[in-house]
Amino acid sequence: MTHAPTRRTVLAGTASLAAGLAGCAGVGGRSEPISVLAAGSLQNALTNGLRDAVDADLTVEAYGSRHAAQLVAEGQRDPDILVLADVELFESVLSTPWYAAFASNALAVAYNPDTEAGRRVPEADRWYEPLLSPSFRLGRTDPDLDPLGYRTLLALELASKYYDEPDLRTRVISRKQVYPETQLLAQFETGGLDAAVVYRNMAVERDYPYVELPAAVNLSAPSLADRYATATVTLDDGTTVTGSPIAYGATLRTDRSAARSVFETLVASTDDYLTDHGFVLRDAHPTYHGNVPDRINN
Repeated sequence: MTHAPTRRTVLAGTASLAAGLAGCAGVGGRSEPISVLAAGSLQNALTNGLRDAVDADLTVEAYGSRHAAQLVAEGQRDPDILVLADVELFESVLSTPWYAAFASNALAVAYNPDTEAGRRVPEADRWYEPLLSPSFRLGRTDPDLDPLGYRTLLALELASKYYDEPDLRTRVISRKQVYPETQLLAQFETGGLDAAVVYRNMAVERDYPYVELPAAVNLSAPSLADRYATATVTLDDGTTVTGSPIAYGATLRTDRSAARSVFETLVASTDDYLTDHGFVLRDAHPTYHGNVPDRINN
């Protein structure tokens, strides 16, 4: 079942909950550390935004979301809070009883203005034309570990249809382009790449120049869900991923009151830390899905 309280209702409930938990903090007014396993694209927002918005010590560990979900499924990680860049992973990898969808994003192409090839990206009639050159150094993430990786492939398939440009995915993609999500930006910043396919928030929060992709390609618009669903990609393990609007989700995996307070602040973004870091929040966010405990959605 799906619960969709208004954002105003959730914000009010979060404030009340935070007040009620004020007496539960540990020494110095702070609770014991809360562990958060998160999508790599959220690392900066959680570390430099959420951490300042909660009365708790946070430990944030970040990976590509599919890898993070697999770590939990295999018992290699047991975080208080799990935050993923694709809500489908809560069911396809984890069979999680419930989760909250709380933010969206869009794909973009960040380019390096200090390289000749990078400067061709914003100057091109169509953003993908420079990427077709064999010498162009494009960076992307691993689709088998990270939603950004498979969303890049989905976007290229959608771009083929949108621009009537046959087989664009095959013509742009090569294996040497793949980097872990947490290392992709390091390669970009050191000048090792001419451009990288990123989430828009990754470019915004680091002030990278980037090219906006059309809504029909960038996986950002719920109204275009049917169009996105015409694109698919099959991963190395045989899993087929179907295109859908980007949706970030989180679930609370512990009964600790301090963790519950952090979770509510995380998904409700009471301090606007998500928008400050370039994420998209819709009026319906957060929406709760599955068998949501009364202590979370009441």
